[in-house]
Amino acid sequence: MTTSERTEPTKVRILAADSWRFSLIALIAFLTLVDLFATQAILPSLVVKFGVSRATMGFAVNASTFGMAVAGIAVALFGRGIDRRNGIWISLAILAIPTTLLSQTDNIVVFALLRVAQGLCMSTAFTLTMAYLAEHFSARQTTSALAAYVTGNVASNFFGRLMSAAVADTFGISTNFLTFAALNLLGAALVWFTLQKTSEMMRADLEGKPVRAAWKAPLRNVELRACFAIGFLILFVFIGTFTYVNFQLVAVPLSLTPMALGAVYFVFLPSMLTTPLAGRVAASLGSRGGIGATLALAIIGLLLLLVPNLPVVLVGMALTAVGTFLAQAIATGHVSRTASHDRAAASGIYLASYYGGGLAGSFLIGQIYDRVGWTACVAVLAAVLAGAIAIARVLRTPKP
Repeated sequence: MTTSERTEPTKVRILAADSWRFSLIALIAFLTLVDLFATQAILPSLVVKFGVSRATMGFAVNASTFGMAVAGIAVALFGRGIDRRNGIWISLAILAIPTTLLSQTDNIVVFALLRVAQGLCMSTAFTLTMAYLAEHFSARQTTSALAAYVTGNVASNFFGRLMSAAVADTFGISTNFLTFAALNLLGAALVWFTLQKTSEMMRADLEGKPVRAAWKAPLRNVELRACFAIGFLILFVFIGTFTYVNFQLVAVPLSLTPMALGAVYFVFLPSMLTTPLAGRVAASLGSRGGIGATLALAIIGLLLLLVPNLPVVLVGMALTAVGTFLAQAIATGHVSRTASHDRAAASGIYLASYYGGGLAGSFLIGQIYDRVGWTACVAVLAAVLAGAIAIARVLRTPKP
């Protein structure tokens, strides 16, 4: 048997093992983030239940992003001694508590606070998982592993919204939240049984430096600062778009029913197929070119949302999702490659910025929507993405 003949089965085994690991990563991401955006699918029903304005309900639903941002910073500063697997599964188990309580409340303030608590748990699990991936995969595999994680995020957007709309429409809003609490516990069990138990994170203060010094280095890096800003703007646009487009879909002339509104989120299906290609896009175009091209695609999608025709709007939603998710995966991979010393801190700051953008988008676009209208919202969102493309021009790290 020749050397090449012996090598081929080895390559096949490696590819099969990678495929299994990446599939597992995507499933963990799905179960970690399924609560984050699913509630957006029932926004019109929640407005009726709580008797508040669309902007108020949109802000309350997206208050989870505040918790995501706070937890991202907290893990970056204080979580470097946490065992990855234990931190992830415990966060997901605790996540089931506020999710269950959401099924019982009729108070908008309590609802918003419970969403913040959900965000704290989800972000802790998310940040620790990203650090786990960066530490357990080679540089070659890291971008693909992170793309798999973002793909699971995409799947949570798609199936989570679809499931939320279907369960709420059939069994009621309370049953909807109880269903997602069960998924939280399933995610905790999956992590417990599948992730390798790891030693505590290496501390960066071995030379007597304070722990807080770990997050200062990422902030001094020009390319990392650019990625943090890009992450902020990407979720600003994503949340601003997919929160308030719901109200356009149920209004005249589109006039969709709640169940039909859930089916609309099949527009995320193309993103599930394209997001795993983020590594190839980055390798071909570089981070700067890849982010620029994908966000330009998202801008085209945004403009299509102004056409009062359902098929055209659906195409626009699909293009916006494909572009923003690809850009997020590329930016995430760039952070991991650029932050060679303290990836946990860099990932935490990136996620804090990313989810801070989501909170800002839900608030500002909600105000614009209620006061000026949808056309002004789309104009602002497109301008924000153009700004992200301009910021990406500083990314000069060599292609992976």
